[in-house]
Amino acid sequence: MLDLRVPTGYFFAIVGLILLAVGVFAPEQRAALSDASVNLYCGGVMLAFGAFMLTLSRISKQ
Repeated sequence: MLDLRVPTGYFFAIVGLILLAVGVFAPEQRAALSDASVNLYCGGVMLAFGAFMLTLSRISKQ
């Protein structure tokens, strides 16, 4: 049976990479009332969560 952590991990990792790329290569696209690059920070958190989920899925297989 498929572990739900695998597709969840891939989803968050891919979306996180996209947001990180937008945050790095287009820093002028940010929220109207914010000086912070929300895409960059949220992309990093999503990528970390995706990696965490994939790590948990690999640990449970052993």
